[in-house]
This record gives sequence, structure tokens and C-alpha cells, in this order.
Amino acid sequence: MDRLLNTVRPYAWGSTTAIPDLLGTAPTGEPQAELWMGAHPGAPSRVDRGTGPVALNDVIAADPRRELGDDTVARFGPGLPFLFKILAAADPLSLQVHPDLDQAEAGYADEEGRGVPADAPHRNYKDASHKPELICALTPFEGLCGFRAPDATAELLSALGVDSLKPYVDLLHAHPESAALREVLTAVLSAERDAVAGTVTEAAAAAERLAAEDGPHRAAYAAYATLARHYPGDPGVLAAMLLNHVLLQPGEALYLGAGVPHAYLSGLGVEIMANSDNVLRCGLTPKHVDVPELLRVVRFEATPPGVLRPEADVDGAEEYETPVEEFRLSRYALAPGATPHRLDARTPQILLCTAGRALLRGEDGTELALARGESAFVRAGERVELDGKGSVFRATVGATAAA
Repeated sequence: MDRLLNTVRPYAWGSTTAIPDLLGTAPTGEPQAELWMGAHPGAPSRVDRGTGPVALNDVIAADPRRELGDDTVARFGPGLPFLFKILAAADPLSLQVHPDLDQAEAGYADEEGRGVPADAPHRNYKDASHKPELICALTPFEGLCGFRAPDATAELLSALGVDSLKPYVDLLHAHPESAALREVLTAVLSAERDAVAGTVTEAAAAAERLAAEDGPHRAAYAAYATLARHYPGDPGVLAAMLLNHVLLQPGEALYLGAGVPHAYLSGLGVEIMANSDNVLRCGLTPKHVDVPELLRVVRFEATPPGVLRPEADVDGAEEYETPVEEFRLSRYALAPGATPHRLDARTPQILLCTAGRALLRGEDGTELALARGESAFVRAGERVELDGKGSVFRATVGATAAA
């Protein structure tokens, strides 16, 4: 068992207070957006095994089979296949989508072959992996996820009463679902910014008015008005209006597969994903937007948000089921006097305490206490028991390999 020393990423959209409050530290006054737990080279966790802090990715590289287990190395190579985070959004993140594995491999090979520098601002593919992800709310958490049905979006846009939105409404009514969504998103993102800025401004003002009234889309209108305040005139605001608005309550989660457009708007949550940096942006960002590549990757199908609630597992955990192998997320509710949970696994684990206090106990009698916001790495095959009082999230490799 290793206590993790983790890095906080200070992205501009981050909350100044949420992560400090979780960790019990004083706010710095600067945004603290994400706390990374894992072995991603961008901000690896560190462990101290008696010789001082060492980056977890270096520890794993020195003996991957001992740290990750034979099965994980055989399936994913000599690196931790997931990245675990605490995410704290005070302002909206960019509207984005992730490629599937085939698209990532082809896109990465193409950009490598063309000699696009790895740090180039216009580079789309930082690696050859897909990036499925799961976000689980620790506080009420607001986001956008997946396309709304075209008829419902046409109704939402019509209610705004903006004449320049009528061509989009007509397209949504006139075509089959996939074609309608593709044509409208293409038209929005391909237009010159100056040409749509007025439409965005009018639509945002109308959304602000409707958000103050009772109606089926009141919360969605409020979200779109907020986006427009942060990104005035941005075509991404209109793209966001095509998506489902969702509000997660603590303990609820969203799974985001390849090709599903999404954006996180506000709230604190734990996030787990395949260990990849591949993001294609649709808007709401000053960063590069590659419209042709984006349109190739997006899945143009209406999908409900699919809010996940945990299912009871045989080992006493509550598991969030997803269709991917790189990660598995579960949660333990710890109660004093209860039988300790045995966390045997042939794969590596990261344990994060989000409430109360947890105690890890190894076979040799060693103990590691985790306070709120603290986390630990447990290498593959290491048998530990977990008890205490509070809540602990467990991140490990997919269910087909985990014990």
C-alpha cells in the first residue's frame, strides 16, 4: 500500500474552493480544477517507499508485472490503463468529443507520419488510445451529454423566437435523425463566427427570459444563457443547444463513450477514464477546433443522458457498470463495526476517501489511514482489508480482469 502524493491542475475553469475543502487545505485564491491520481506522465502521483517521493509511472516502469500484474500488462502494456481524478468545475468546460480506438490509432499514425509536433496547438491526437470516461457526482453536478431528439430540439429552438434560428429548426424537422443532427451541427460550426454572433446573442437573451419562467426546458435555457455569458458570440453555444441538459445528484454518474458530444458545466465529482489525452473540441474554448475531423468522429444519433446509479456487488461495494475494460469504478459505504471489505485483485487499485476516514490493513499487519481527500495505490495481487467510517471510491481495471 502506498499513500499517493497528488498534483492539482490549475485550469481556469476550476473552483477556487471545492478541492481545498475536500482536502482540508487553505484555498490559494487560484483555480484548482483537477486532482490527478495515477501514472499519467503529465502529472503522475508520487509514492515514497523509503527513499523519498518517486513518480508512480517510474515505479511502474521499473517492474510493471509486479505493480500491475501479468494480466494487465498482457492486455494493456506496461502502463496503468486508467487515470483517476477529482474534478471541480466552477465555470463550463469546452464542448468536446472523444474518438474510438480505431479512430485514435489512425489519427495518431497520420499526425505522426506528417510530422505534426506533439505539442502543436492544432494537433488532435496526442496518443493512439480511445478515452471513454465516467463522471460521478460528489455534489450536484451539471452537464450536457449526447444529442437530444431532433423534434425536441426544434421545439426548444422555436420557443426562443429568434428568426435566424428558423433554418436550423426546418432542418431538424425535415430530415431523418442522423442527417438532421449532422446538417445542423455542420452549419453551426462551419459558419463564420461574425455571421452567427448575432444569433447567439439573441438566442442567449431569449434563453435568459425563458429560464425565469415555468416550462419543460427551464433548466436547459438557464444553462445555455450561462454558456453565452462565458463565451459571447461563440457558435459552440448553438451547438450546445442540440444536447441534453442533465443534473446529477451525489452518487449519480454519467458514462461518456466515443463520439458522444458533452460538456461539464459545474460541480464536484470523481472522474475515471482510459489513460489518454485525445480530445476533439466543438466550441466553448479558445483552443483549436478542427471541424472536419470533429464531424468525422461525432456519432450523430439522439441518445438520452443515461444517468448511472450504482449496483450492489458481491463484495459489498456499489459498482458503476460500463462497457470498457480499462477501468472499473466502485464505491464503499463504511460503517463502524461492520465486517471489513477484502480488496483482493489481480489488477492494481487506487482507493480514494471522499468522506469520513478509512483504514487499509495489509496481510502483514501494516496499516494506512486515509482522511477525506486522501488516496492510496495498491499494487496487483496485494491483499488488503478496508474498514472505517465514511465513503471510499475504488478505481481498478475492468471487470473481466478484476477479482
